[in-house]
Amino acid sequence: MTDASVRAPRRVGGPWLTFFAIAWLAVWTAQLTPIQLLLPLQLDTPGGKSAWVGGVVWSGLILSVGGMAGVIAGPIAGALSDRTASRWGRRRPWVLSGSVLTAASLVLTGLQTEPMMVGAAWIGVSIGIAVTSAALTALIADQIDEQRGAASALVSSAQAVGIVVGVGAVVLLGLGILEGYLVLAGFMLIVGIGAALLLPDPFHAESGGVESRRDRWGALRDHDFRWLLAGRLAVNIGNALGTALLLFFVLYGIGSPAATAEDDLLLLIVIYTVFVVAASLLAGRISDRSGRRRTLVIGSALVQALSAIMILAAPTFLGTAIAAAVMGIGYGAYMSVSLALATDLLPDGLDSARDLGVVNVSASLGQLLGPLIGAGLVAAMGGFWLLFAAAGALSVVGAVMTAAVRPARESRRPDPAVR
Repeated sequence: MTDASVRAPRRVGGPWLTFFAIAWLAVWTAQLTPIQLLLPLQLDTPGGKSAWVGGVVWSGLILSVGGMAGVIAGPIAGALSDRTASRWGRRRPWVLSGSVLTAASLVLTGLQTEPMMVGAAWIGVSIGIAVTSAALTALIADQIDEQRGAASALVSSAQAVGIVVGVGAVVLLGLGILEGYLVLAGFMLIVGIGAALLLPDPFHAESGGVESRRDRWGALRDHDFRWLLAGRLAVNIGNALGTALLLFFVLYGIGSPAATAEDDLLLLIVIYTVFVVAASLLAGRISDRSGRRRTLVIGSALVQALSAIMILAAPTFLGTAIAAAVMGIGYGAYMSVSLALATDLLPDGLDSARDLGVVNVSASLGQLLGPLIGAGLVAAMGGFWLLFAAAGALSVVGAVMTAAVRPARESRRPDPAVR
């Protein structure tokens, strides 16, 4: 039963959406810049074939171990924030603490030189990001009804823009590895905390009674919710296979010279970002107006699959650039609308952070398994073709899984008189 005190109001204003986007920009910039650039640079060992493959393997292992820590921390932090009752609100204390932990762990990661120590420090980053993300995502269910697609689009748009902001700052400013981590830490600390303080958090959870064993499963009781989670996992593994090891693909798949590889990587990321932002905002708006979220989710997963096929057909820089645009369209639309679809399936506003923490896990788990699986495929084949074949296949699997979802809101169109 949903408590009346936590039912979502219908709409939020522009300032709320702006602060929400800024908070997510800080989260994604702090997380994805190391994944895309700083960690590979720390772990790359130029030399023969066995040397660079070793760097790929270390990247996969570190991202996977750190990601697993985040997968565990996210739902736990979400469940605790659901039961937090303070004058600061339910979510704000967790956004603040997660931002501080992320910033401190980024500094610690930048100070390491040995792969094992880099991995240990990266665990702290992953936990901090998971804690912050769980609380921020819950704000959608707490405070929004009609604009869930638009708010979810801001999450996926900020993800794409965050990569450009972070990688662009490091490359264009000529920052070293440690300097890059320090800039990210400062950005997360200032912007993350500032946005958290500016975002309203009016709901206070009552400390609940003893939960039944059935209630502890939350939204996982619903088979449609489980199918959606499975589909998000598959699509995110497919996306991670195509993006997490991109610097290594630019260097050793396409064959870009080391002197220009970072610039080539930045260009690919910019192309990807433009289309992610455009697709996520457009798809989120369309899903809000039409209510046909499931159809959009299925179609966007298939578009992502097409991008992998394009790279297999033309493994050149030009072919990869075109495929990056197509992947951006598919992934941007998929992430914004699938998150909105997940919020539609939530059974209880009192446990929204816990349940949406599980939704975040489905994406995070995919992003951590992707590098590990990808590293194994590259090491086994000595190349990248099987990596992209698997990426396309998993995207199709995710679309098929989503087709099994039968959400109640799918057939409900918003009243056109309400704007």
